[in-house]
Amino acid sequence: MIKTILITLTLVTTFCLGFTFKSIITKNNDNKMKKVTGIGGVFFKCKDPKATTEWYQKHLGLDTNPYGATFEWYESPDSTKKAQTQWTPFAENSKYFDKDFMINYRVENLEALVDELKKEGVTIVDKIETFDYGKFVHILDGEGNKVQLWEAVD
Repeated sequence: MIKTILITLTLVTTFCLGFTFKSIITKNNDNKMKKVTGIGGVFFKCKDPKATTEWYQKHLGLDTNPYGATFEWYESPDSTKKAQTQWTPFAENSKYFDKDFMINYRVENLEALVDELKKEGVTIVDKIETFDYGKFVHILDGEGNKVQLWEAVD
């Protein structure tokens, strides 16, 4: 009888310790901030954005819109959650970005990420702007390239 009680207590204790350990590990992983979750867009300068868009539509079959082209895809692990990547040619004299190109990265929880980046000494170029399709902010990478961060509203 005592042997059965001791075995049962040992099994229950082992189960509880395992459950507690798993909860601690899972909790720590849940708190880890995701940074970049994908490419939100590729933007580049060109002499004639309209003609460039038409060229890509005609020769490469891009399904274009007034902003360029939007590529839809599904985020994992939820294969029902649709996401998108934007492709947009800009006028070569555009002041929206300084170099010939700019990459937009999709992120989660933009405000928390900006706070973390500030603590890490990253240059934040402007304030977070909110639109009906998401929140945006620009930062500078280690070489001074302007990078756009986007928290999408999907």
